[in-house]
Amino acid sequence: MSNEKYEQGLKIRTQVLGQAYVNRSIENADDFTRPLQDLVTEYCWGHVWGREGLSLKERSMINLAMISALNRPHELKLHVRGALRNGLSREQIREILLQVGIYCGVPAAVDSFRLAREAFAEADAEASS
Repeated sequence: MSNEKYEQGLKIRTQVLGQAYVNRSIENADDFTRPLQDLVTEYCWGHVWGREGLSLKERSMINLAMISALNRPHELKLHVRGALRNGLSREQIREILLQVGIYCGVPAAVDSFRLAREAFAEADAEASS
């Protein structure tokens, strides 16, 4: 697939989630999953993440809260790593997850904190290698 929004989305998706993750997602796509990868890249990352009005950092903050509230552990861990790439500090991530605990419940916060710590450890291991 090649169009302006797809290319913009691919650039932003790669910047936020990392080259290895994005390449793996696209390369592992088959006839069944390729339309989803195209949709996510063009629509989510190109049309929405690519809009003006919010910075990537602000979008990451919103995503962390929503994904925590929705109990999507795989996506949360991925987006914690993306939030770090977008300039959020661990302290800011902690504050977002505390806010989740107040409005979405303590179990959501407990799981989110656990996953964030795992993501931090992965980011630390990657940085030291």
